[in-house]
Amino acid sequence: MALPKTSKWINTYFTISVWLKNYTREDLSGDIFAGIITAILLLPQGIAYAMLAGLPPQVGLYASILPPLIYALLGTSKTLSVGPVSIAAIMIASVLTAPEITELGSTVENAIILAAEGGFILLFMAMLRMGGLVNFISHPVLTGFTSGAAILIVLSQIPHLLGLSKPQCGLDLACYGDYFQHFNHYTVGLSLFSILLLLSFGSPLAMLLKQFKVRPNMIIGFSKSAPLLAVIMTTLLVKFYQLSDLHNVSIVGEIQPGLPNISFAFFSNITQWQALLPGATFIAIIAYVESVAIAKVTANLRNQKINPNQELIALGAANLATAFSGGMSVAGGFSRTMVNFTAGARTQMAMLIAVVLLSITVIFFAEQFTYLPKAALAAVILIAIFPLIKLRKIITTWKYDPGDGIAELITLLGVLALGIEKGIALGVIITILCYLRRTSHPHIAVVGRIKATQHFRNIKRHQVETWKKLLLIRIDENISFANVSYIIDFIEEETLNNKELKHVILIFSSVSYIDSTAFEALENLINTLKKQHILLHLAEVKGPVLDKLNQTDLLDQLSPGLVFFQTIDAVEQLSA
Repeated sequence: MALPKTSKWINTYFTISVWLKNYTREDLSGDIFAGIITAILLLPQGIAYAMLAGLPPQVGLYASILPPLIYALLGTSKTLSVGPVSIAAIMIASVLTAPEITELGSTVENAIILAAEGGFILLFMAMLRMGGLVNFISHPVLTGFTSGAAILIVLSQIPHLLGLSKPQCGLDLACYGDYFQHFNHYTVGLSLFSILLLLSFGSPLAMLLKQFKVRPNMIIGFSKSAPLLAVIMTTLLVKFYQLSDLHNVSIVGEIQPGLPNISFAFFSNITQWQALLPGATFIAIIAYVESVAIAKVTANLRNQKINPNQELIALGAANLATAFSGGMSVAGGFSRTMVNFTAGARTQMAMLIAVVLLSITVIFFAEQFTYLPKAALAAVILIAIFPLIKLRKIITTWKYDPGDGIAELITLLGVLALGIEKGIALGVIITILCYLRRTSHPHIAVVGRIKATQHFRNIKRHQVETWKKLLLIRIDENISFANVSYIIDFIEEETLNNKELKHVILIFSSVSYIDSTAFEALENLINTLKKQHILLHLAEVKGPVLDKLNQTDLLDQLSPGLVFFQTIDAVEQLSA
């Protein structure tokens, strides 16, 4: 008896055991190619996102080794590429540069604690079965946050692209005129070279290769090798022409070779853990929401399923792993995942192959990237991030739903003006307020019957049959304390000064829940209508609602009003 239960437990939590049992040679061929292509992206992105977070390059590289291995064991997405990501990096930088945090320990140690706390938070959420949390941050808020964070990232890379120190001008616009005059010509040259290389390896190269009938997966391989090629070529230029020594071109510096050591030393300082907890919470939640959203995109394309709660476990364990190995917080990266997917990855074996290749590079070739210019990394970040700025999306959202459009715009502006954590918190608050406003003003329709049918439609939209002594009202929302006053006011306005009216029929076809405040309001409405010699009736009441009604005395108060199974039954009986 114990063996089947153990096997089921392993298959549930160690998802690698499920796909590995059915692994084929065809899967391996796809995974090998995808793994090579993804490894090409892992190296420059690992270093670039560490720089974006204000951390040494090896912190980003370490975060690209052990976390993907852990996710491969536990994750439910077959193609999600877990590692350092731009949005998490800019959030880490925001937390680590706060004055109250800079006083506590080293930057690297604080970054490791952020990752560890994020891991524990995600695992705690998994224990509480909070996988559905992904549904509580609306898409407009997430888009506004992503656009705002992307703008911050782009602005943060301008000094690296121009070879300037971080500006100290604040709101003094005249200061910036003098600031930009001191740019480094050689750094700008390297930046332009890198940007042009990255752009030319995108759509232009893909179109050219298609004309030569090159296979689609090979086109992906060539086009996605641009970041690594830019890194290698600019490093050689800096080293050969001694641009760092002679012309003050900023470089990454020495990268510690070898695999990371496992350490638990970061557990010692409780003060740091307390100070970093709010920031870690925001980073963990955003990392989870973005990762699941990305995983769902690729899973839907292959009719696969994602288990949100298991993703909490996988991402939580991956963040603990990165902390123990000296890395930064990790999440699912959109660009790497899409490259991994389109390159033909069938399973997480592709990421395992990518990690092996990256590990070999870190062990044997890390020293070769000492002269890597920060300008090239800034260009890699710029090209990867720029598509995430979706200002037109705000207009599209606004046209469809002004409330969502406002939430998206305020989130973006909040991120830019107040900072990342406050910006997204503001966006969530605005979304909740807009939702409460919508629910407090539900759609209510006076309906009539389409002649010679049993269908009832809004009298303002259709040519329908109505009756002087019958009033049919359809409520298209659950009834609660938030909207019951609005509903009662609507009904009273429709019945006011209607001398011939004898019956009001409330159609509950869209009502799934009525709270206690609404019950009391309906009881008062029944008595108010009776004083006007009008009877209230109910139609198409759902089972759960009827069960609740039977637990109260509302049906007794309704009498001689009736509850009808169908609206047509009420019309036929009461209009006779």
